[in-house]
Amino acid sequence: MAGITEGLKQAKQGVQHAAERAAFSLIAEKLAKELHGNPNKTETYLKILDQAEKFYGKSATPEILEKVRAYLSDPENRWVKYIGKIIDETDPNYAKMMLLNLGYESFLNGTKTIRKNREIYHCNIPWLILFDPTSACNMHCVGCWSGTYGHKNNLSFEDMDKIVTEGKALGAHLYMMTGGEPMVRKKDILRLCEKHNDCFFAAYTNSTLIDEELCKEVVRLGNLSFFLSIEGTPETNDARRGSGHYDAVMKAMDLLKKYGIVFGTSICYTSANIDAVSSEEFLRFISSKGARYGFYFHYMPVGNNAVPELMPTPEQRKKMIERIRYFRSPECDIEFYPMDFQNDGEFVGGCIAGGRNYFHINSSGDAEPCVFIHFSNTNIHENSILEMLQSPLFMAYHEGQPFNRNHLRPCPMLENPELLKEMVDVTGAHQTNEESPEEVDHLIAKAKPYAEAWAPVAEEIWAEQKHRKPTYENYTEKKREDASSAAFDGAGEQALKEDLAAAIENSKAAG
Repeated sequence: MAGITEGLKQAKQGVQHAAERAAFSLIAEKLAKELHGNPNKTETYLKILDQAEKFYGKSATPEILEKVRAYLSDPENRWVKYIGKIIDETDPNYAKMMLLNLGYESFLNGTKTIRKNREIYHCNIPWLILFDPTSACNMHCVGCWSGTYGHKNNLSFEDMDKIVTEGKALGAHLYMMTGGEPMVRKKDILRLCEKHNDCFFAAYTNSTLIDEELCKEVVRLGNLSFFLSIEGTPETNDARRGSGHYDAVMKAMDLLKKYGIVFGTSICYTSANIDAVSSEEFLRFISSKGARYGFYFHYMPVGNNAVPELMPTPEQRKKMIERIRYFRSPECDIEFYPMDFQNDGEFVGGCIAGGRNYFHINSSGDAEPCVFIHFSNTNIHENSILEMLQSPLFMAYHEGQPFNRNHLRPCPMLENPELLKEMVDVTGAHQTNEESPEEVDHLIAKAKPYAEAWAPVAEEIWAEQKHRKPTYENYTEKKREDASSAAFDGAGEQALKEDLAAAIENSKAAG
């Protein structure tokens, strides 16, 4: 009887969601038409905000809503102008689908579902899932583990379909793809986008497989975007990625801009290219090419072919923090929004991996807490997405986050390597590096000197800044209490290790 009742409840929720999506689809189409080419978009922006407030209901934060309303009411605000430019550049159907799938499905409906499921299942439930369609890549960038994998492993279409289907059931409607080069699987990716047209997809790509035919399909579907890998000038880019790559990125940018497809950049900053990729000239240039946002990724010493010398020095990393904050400040007028995966921890409550906000499934099907953490206890061929999130290593992340109260030291590998070793050892996670086996001791030996050098610089920067506590952090109850207290001292670090070990043992004993 209970099963029948639950089935009826789910059916009712499904009908309600379908009706809600249909209504939002009409609204999104109307709003996209109203906004495109309209020099005065303020009234329409406020309509969108009103719809969001109604949907969130009591869970909407009045203070934040009022602040957003004030921003949107100022047509001279830098970011209001920026949003307007993106809307005017974007194909109307693409804009509608982006508003519907990112706006309604992911930010509104998805967020509510995810938060509810975190309470039901007592584990991390991610907002986005990253997966590798293939290990194959047509390039061999210096220091990249992926380029040496070869054509070894692929997720089948059925595997990818399972990931998205089960992820949607938990509330995740945003999916990113890396590899290898994901667009080697172009046909299956487009098929996946078409089947799951209530989700938004993004591919981290080297750009070489983007052509006219692909762009036409993306405009028709409206739910696929791209992060193009680029690293500064033709010289600094091709020195790591190979001769001719820079020209391929320029061609891809021109095509995406021509077809009105929103795209961004993926930039790995290293000790060798950091000046080139953080210069004002570089950001103005990629903005002029149509890129409107991008992730900066700190070079990670992952894999046996890693080049630790490419890791930025503490002084270089400090400069990167300063540059990114400047580019997002009112003093800068560049029409590009940069995000720093390593240095923006404060804005997302520290490490987002292990399913707290995202996790990674490699081309062998292994679920890894992070794209940079090649260890696992679980695989998509044997487990559901929920079972993956409840596996020992993922539960260790759930119990351990935040790994450091200084969110300029968020990572359990790069800045707190002893914590990664603790989690891997206690959970019995196996290494998943497809190039050649790399055990945790080998990995953290490369990270320890860096962590020790960065710690005092990070503490100095953190102490000089003002910090606000996010309204929602997704920590365990105990961690919420800990994160509200004073900064870690040595005893606090030791207590964290002991709590983490106990939590891991409990999760293993529970199944």
